[in-house]
Amino acid sequence: MIYSPTVEPTGAGLDDEPASTLIARSVLARSGRITELEHFHRWMADEKRRSHMDVRTVPLESLRGWRVDGHTGNIGHDSGKFFTIEGLDAKVPGGPVPHWQQPIINQPEVGILGILVKQFNGVLHCLMQAKIEPGNCNGLQLSPTLQATRSNYTRVHQGSAVPYLDYFRDSTQHRVLADVRQSEQGSWFHRKRNRNMVVEVSEDLEVLDGFCWLTLGQLHQLLAVDDLVNMDARTVLSCMPFAGPDLLALFADSRDEFTAALIRSYSAEAVARHTMAEVLGWITDVRTEQVCHVELIPLREVSHWRHEDGKISHDSGLFFNVIGASITAAGREVRAWSQPLIEPCDEGVVAFLAKQIDGVLHLLVQAKTEPGYVDVIELAPTVQCSVSNYDALPPEARPPLLDTVLSAGHEQLRFDAVHSEEGGRFYHARNRYLVVEVASDFEPEHPSYRWLTLAQLVDLLRHSNYINVQARSLIACLHGLSG
Repeated sequence: MIYSPTVEPTGAGLDDEPASTLIARSVLARSGRITELEHFHRWMADEKRRSHMDVRTVPLESLRGWRVDGHTGNIGHDSGKFFTIEGLDAKVPGGPVPHWQQPIINQPEVGILGILVKQFNGVLHCLMQAKIEPGNCNGLQLSPTLQATRSNYTRVHQGSAVPYLDYFRDSTQHRVLADVRQSEQGSWFHRKRNRNMVVEVSEDLEVLDGFCWLTLGQLHQLLAVDDLVNMDARTVLSCMPFAGPDLLALFADSRDEFTAALIRSYSAEAVARHTMAEVLGWITDVRTEQVCHVELIPLREVSHWRHEDGKISHDSGLFFNVIGASITAAGREVRAWSQPLIEPCDEGVVAFLAKQIDGVLHLLVQAKTEPGYVDVIELAPTVQCSVSNYDALPPEARPPLLDTVLSAGHEQLRFDAVHSEEGGRFYHARNRYLVVEVASDFEPEHPSYRWLTLAQLVDLLRHSNYINVQARSLIACLHGLSG
């Protein structure tokens, strides 16, 4: 535990300042009042030495507590809770691949991803957790205060209680900075959503083992480290209302042109390429015109996939596998369990192209269709793919701006780090996250793309089903460049 009893919390007047000002002050606090990053890294190393998780690959049909349905081939838990692996039939007329079938995770329950925040000496700090997940490539990663499915926090697994849950189940006595349901990976989940929450507390809070306080400025520095800040933490951080008219004054000493353009991008007063009315109209047009027929089907009927040698794989050997895992762990609500996991066959690329328009940074977003989305499309980064997957697809399926990203020079890279995806459902799933700055005269010739400011993206993040999880991760990383 990292805690300094000499630092007094500031609990009075939580509502006196706008959230954006509190957040900005925390972003600028690169050195914490409670934890220095040097101490954090030593603490994280100690937590890693104390943590233990043994993950062994086992045949799907031998998973303890799970069964393969004799009629459908679907894989489900004996309790009927958690999630199932089912088949999906997707038809997207006019798309690069107009029809395909695949396995998909069906997890209809809504989990909670939440960060508790508290002011110390007037600076907002986030209570973060060192959490180990079976799919993490490096075991321990930095997670939100709370990261739990409904089955977890209602203790279907008969495990111990989830710490700090009550602050999020009943937040009426606290200041809520963010509370919105957001989607997960639309290519691997069927209509999966989690409640993303940031709750500010003023009372004394016991810091349990495995938890520590960090400023947003410190978290932003940690986002530059590969495989450290997990996906659930990134999506919650992106939902913080980090935009407002007062930011320009707070960040007045921006030291370079790019950072200054980035800060201007957070201001609602900055002139954007498209108005919000135009952006919302474009999204509605695409959702209305784009046809996407999705149907859950029995897993055993999915074409071009085979269940052999204890796992489910595509005939081409590409895309992903469904594998079984047997896990034993220390420091978890449950000490031993088994489950299926999605194992991607390659590392992905997730990138925003960025450019300055009249001194304001704009990001190039695409209206992307994925079969697991609730409402046809969500706004995604400029590029979001696993490059090797296109070896089995027609040439016209290759993302139109992928080569622009892959050929970018070092001087264009404003952010470059490899981050893991959700380790509770995916095994060693990693993406290279990039922000690539292009010349001001760069224009894509494709109707599925638009230039948006960060203020517009932050505004859309107040609502469900607009910004996908990959874009949210990159937005969190972009927040980190502001300091």
